[in-house]
Amino acid sequence: MPVYVYKGLETGNYYEFEQGFWDEPLRAHPETGEPLKRVITPPAILFKGSGWHVKDYAKKEGGGKGAGSAGQGSEE
Repeated sequence: MPVYVYKGLETGNYYEFEQGFWDEPLRAHPETGEPLKRVITPPAILFKGSGWHVKDYAKKEGGGKGAGSAGQGSEE
């Protein structure tokens, strides 16, 4: 289940709640009743391995621009 971040409008505290994707946003804290507003946060993405770095797309011998993807799978 996704975790959503909410900010308390009275105290300014941040809270995390686990909710279903299609659940309605909370309007009040379930325990205190404090009014809440959902905060938009960036997705938690972690790239591991060599990734998409420039060094991963080395030019092939004799190839110019675009030789990396066009020349794959074929031998001359």
